[in-house]
Amino acid sequence: LTKAGRLAEHLGCKDLYLKDDSVNHPTLSYKDRVVPIALSRGAELGYTVFSCASTGNLASAVAAHCAQAGFACLLFIPYDIESAKITGSLLCKPRIVALEGNYDDVNRLCAEIGDHYGWGFVNVNLRPYYTEGAKTLGYEIAEQLGWKLPDHLILPTAGGTLLPKVSKAFREFTDLGWVQGRCRIHSAQAEGCAPVITALHNGRDFIEPVKPNTIAKSIAIGNPADGPYVLQEIRNSGGWGESATDPEIMEAIELLAEMEGIFTEPAGGTTLAVAMKLIHQERINPNDTIVVAITGHGYKTLDAFDSQRKVDVTLRPNLKIFREWYEEHP
Repeated sequence: LTKAGRLAEHLGCKDLYLKDDSVNHPTLSYKDRVVPIALSRGAELGYTVFSCASTGNLASAVAAHCAQAGFACLLFIPYDIESAKITGSLLCKPRIVALEGNYDDVNRLCAEIGDHYGWGFVNVNLRPYYTEGAKTLGYEIAEQLGWKLPDHLILPTAGGTLLPKVSKAFREFTDLGWVQGRCRIHSAQAEGCAPVITALHNGRDFIEPVKPNTIAKSIAIGNPADGPYVLQEIRNSGGWGESATDPEIMEAIELLAEMEGIFTEPAGGTTLAVAMKLIHQERINPNDTIVVAITGHGYKTLDAFDSQRKVDVTLRPNLKIFREWYEEHP
């Protein structure tokens, strides 16, 4: 949990923190929280082959944790995910199957494969255990804030695992008497894939699936399995949710790097962009304690930045040449 002083000053906030899962071991994303729980329980249940449907980060985590444990591993991904997201997976030597279609198409097939072959799919037939791992993010926030809940927490929503389980973690600590207060939990989605936000804004309890079209591929899940639970927990906490356009996501990624030196993938850019919107809308009081979740590292989504920033200039290694350039461009 990092106190974001420069970013807070830029946004006019008093107490702004970043829960930075881009430094998680070993695969630099939030998925390192949930996969070990699913694999541990799967081993207890007798599974010998583990798998997942993934937009990238989960595949990396399953491959790495299976390699550490010596489990057989077979992964299913959409054919067009960012190449950097599967490089680490490939080095762990799983078998990887790319499927035509989006994540929801992959997930549907994985449900059938798991039933047919008896494999342990961490986010399908092992999902109840997998999702419990998400509570650790909530536990840590409460502990790292000195056994207090933040006033506001902004989380990205993809399949819907994270937000309901963090809410459950806060309830568990409250029931134990370890923390007091109330945290309003807010959901962030990309505008190109915002089925939960659309349902929230329309006052619905059900999710209408959408076809994803966004740069934030790691959260581009058009039919989120736990979407109804996300809606329930947002409303119970008094929170809200918004979506961010691709340009807003990219601007937030650059702002975070410029202000705090943290390079996040588009999912993190989405969360920060939505946090900024909620502050602007006065749904979040800038004097409150605010936590923004950064769930993955930008180095895994370099494809999204190919046309972005370039070096300022390329010069011969000569002081006179440098001085001439610098004096013209101070």
